[in-house]
Amino acid sequence: MSERPGWLAKLQDLFFRPGTGELVAPAAADEPLTSKLDASRKVRVGIDVGGTFTHAVALDAQTLAIVASCKVPTTHRAAEGVAAGIVEALRRLLDEGGIAPEQIALIAHSTTQATNALLEGDVAPVGILAMAAGLDRGMTRAATRLGRVPLGEGQALETHHAFLDLTGGLVAREVDLAVQRMQAAGARAFAVTAAFGVDDTTTEQEVVALLRAKGLQACAGHEISQRYGLRARTRTAVLNAAMLPRMVETADMTEASVRAAGIAAPLMVMRSDGGVMAVDEMRKRPILTMLSGPAAGVAAAMMHVRLTDGIFLEVGGTSTDISVIRNGKAQVRSAQLGGHRLYLRTLDVRTLGVAGGSMVRVQGGRIVRVGPRSAHIAGLSYAAFPKADMRMAEVVRHQPLPGDPDDYVALRTGDLVGHTFTNTCAANVLGLVAPGDAAEGSADQARQAALRFGQGLGMSPDEVADRVQRLSADMVVPVVRRLMADYKLDARLVTLVGGGGGASAIVPYVARVLGLPHVVADHADVISAIGVALALVRETIERTVLDPRPEDLLRIRREAEEAVQRLGATPGTIEVQVEVDTQRNLVRAVATGATELRTRDLSEAERAPEERLALAARSLGVGPEQVRQLAGTEAHEVLGAQRDESRLLGLWRERRLGLRVVDREGVIRLQTNHGAVETTRHGDLAATLQRFLETRARYGDGGKEIPDVFLLVGRRIVDLSGLSSAEQVVSLGQAELEGLASDAPVVLLGSLR
Repeated sequence: MSERPGWLAKLQDLFFRPGTGELVAPAAADEPLTSKLDASRKVRVGIDVGGTFTHAVALDAQTLAIVASCKVPTTHRAAEGVAAGIVEALRRLLDEGGIAPEQIALIAHSTTQATNALLEGDVAPVGILAMAAGLDRGMTRAATRLGRVPLGEGQALETHHAFLDLTGGLVAREVDLAVQRMQAAGARAFAVTAAFGVDDTTTEQEVVALLRAKGLQACAGHEISQRYGLRARTRTAVLNAAMLPRMVETADMTEASVRAAGIAAPLMVMRSDGGVMAVDEMRKRPILTMLSGPAAGVAAAMMHVRLTDGIFLEVGGTSTDISVIRNGKAQVRSAQLGGHRLYLRTLDVRTLGVAGGSMVRVQGGRIVRVGPRSAHIAGLSYAAFPKADMRMAEVVRHQPLPGDPDDYVALRTGDLVGHTFTNTCAANVLGLVAPGDAAEGSADQARQAALRFGQGLGMSPDEVADRVQRLSADMVVPVVRRLMADYKLDARLVTLVGGGGGASAIVPYVARVLGLPHVVADHADVISAIGVALALVRETIERTVLDPRPEDLLRIRREAEEAVQRLGATPGTIEVQVEVDTQRNLVRAVATGATELRTRDLSEAERAPEERLALAARSLGVGPEQVRQLAGTEAHEVLGAQRDESRLLGLWRERRLGLRVVDREGVIRLQTNHGAVETTRHGDLAATLQRFLETRARYGDGGKEIPDVFLLVGRRIVDLSGLSSAEQVVSLGQAELEGLASDAPVVLLGSLR
């Protein structure tokens, strides 16, 4: 260890006694190790790197119970970057949880670094090495010359351009000269892009290999996206290359320190689409970690809260991230930067500058706005968490930071302006915070602060608190409604789920305004770290295909399955969903899988049949006596009830079948208020599926529309909802169940148009 780099020495010293090679053993826990975690059992560690704090949790890999959790300040300004905070959180987690390094089965972390790099311009100038032959040369030159690429907050990325004519073949010497010219101009990383490089990746691969052999940071367009569209593909690759130097450095620091701690488990990084990938893959494609922080919370909403259809609101101190879960899956979209689209799929997250710590603004004797400045950024305490007696407080105008408006209000006690009234305070005044919640403070002190505010505004404490909550809801509610409309969510199926330490400061009141049910997740303050620990390995393959045939879909499906397996997913855990976008001639296959076979024993968590039936009845809005079990598999039962629903503004009523797929734990895994269900055998699947789809197809202005179809077999739910024709559904349905016995039962469930 005598030759350790400086940064590695600092990080390793968190685990090793200085001047020795001796690993620091975890301190003795207050309770025996076996009471937290049997020595033979494993844990999954999740670390969420937030803007203010880095949270870490350890989950029992079998029961998924929380073994330990902790938080440390995020180390943005440390010489080692956020890696220092990650390692410190990990050290404390091992210490406080009494966890031995060999007990860790997986360690994964989210990161804000990619997003922050773009917003702050902390990126490397990029050399674009473009290539083409014959008639494609002119088009390629024009499409790949990007100039200054706009980033966030007025920042821009400098690019340098070189073109290689491949008409006579690839010449290594020409590559060297082009790279040297761009290096002399300032390029520190390189993006290699070729006309139709997704059809034949050979040349891009050869050039990237040459550059990496010289120790240069480089990536190829086809490594980031397999879609046609040279300019968008090049732009995406350029942004990826710009992140490489900084992101690779952080990855190296983190992995070296994790290994130095004696942890041999896979090290994974959260992706922007809600999955995780191996750290080696992050070294090639760091752009995939954009928005990985919000993605971690959504992963937890799906796998910890088990949300099927709803809106997830992750509420921190400064901002709220809002996203959609539909049919148990996070909704994603194509990312944009500087008004230009990227070939990058990220969660559809809407971020608002209002949260648990948002400060109040007063103009003309009225409360006019809440936020965007938060108490924590302003260096003020919440009145609900007092460091002084709020009965002695005086309300004053306050400018939190230079450049901020001076119409914020704060509380002065003595000579110190040390407190303010926030959304969290308002929620405590109104009794919206449950006992034990992370946002629970002193309702009495918050009310005293509201009384001081109200005296100058002619308002009671409850009126002050309600006004603060209403103004915050006025910002959040339109976004929730827009997301519900964009994704065609049935409002009767939607639940609002709150995560983050400030969830109770926003979500209960918003749910009241919308008239929707809500849940604040257990352990909401560490929900993102839980999501990181639970997340699955994920990979997306996209191909441009005109009029895709079943064999095209099967080929792309196999590519996705093989790709996610290469990233560390265990074969028996892999599931693939294929979608066909007929408007853009795009086929997308999304594969997910776990890093280990999960053998969790659910027998202790199984709910009684009558409890599951009562759950379905409440969800369907009928009495338990109206609910029937219509089908079932090893892990799920399909419960349904006939209901009359008004159509066309109540001009007539239509009889519809509402369905709920409930697992043995009593969690609704799939739901529709207009469905159909049928049980068949695997040997008859093709014929049954064809008839099932044809008899339930709908014909409209867009032509023939088939219902969304799901197959229930064994412990699986196979999602075939992203397909556009019966032929595609039948072909992929058979592929998903390949190897099943011909007499094995299969449940078909359709969500009708």
